[in-house]
Amino acid sequence: MSRIGKLPIALPAGVKVIYNAPEIQVQGPKGSLSRSLTDGVNVEVADGQVVVTRVDDSIKSRSAHGLVRTLINNMVVGVSKGFESLLEINGVGYRAEVKGDVLNLALGYSHPINFQLPKGITVEVEKMTKVKVMGIDKEVVGQTAAKIRSFRAPEPYKGKGVKYADETILRKAGKTGKK
Repeated sequence: MSRIGKLPIALPAGVKVIYNAPEIQVQGPKGSLSRSLTDGVNVEVADGQVVVTRVDDSIKSRSAHGLVRTLINNMVVGVSKGFESLLEINGVGYRAEVKGDVLNLALGYSHPINFQLPKGITVEVEKMTKVKVMGIDKEVVGQTAAKIRSFRAPEPYKGKGVKYADETILRKAGKTGKK
């Protein structure tokens, strides 16, 4: 039995789960999310809890058990609290600003980067060097943060570039002088 899959998901106040196999829809104060689930698992909604069980002990059912429970839990957390990812920009002249639903980045290239934000994602910029990506879908928030980071990944010598706030950059020593 999956250690993660057998745990029930407690529903916070204001969150409603509707399951019509194979589609699940979660509604809450921040919005609504829906997803099509794989075969091999049953979802039961009762008494303010969501319980995910396996149909049988096949390999497909066992591998999907914990995954489906985690996906539903992320949907419940997303519509009740939301998700955020913090990015830091390091470098002389590197900066970011938001205009509408476009994130403008100056990352040392000869041209500015205008990144169109996906639907459902909001971005806040503090001091032009701290970027906060927020949304209700954990997958889209993480993908957007990774895309922004990929425009200028941090380099190992001076640490210049876009990095996650909790990321540590392993620094390399530069060249040593001639002796």
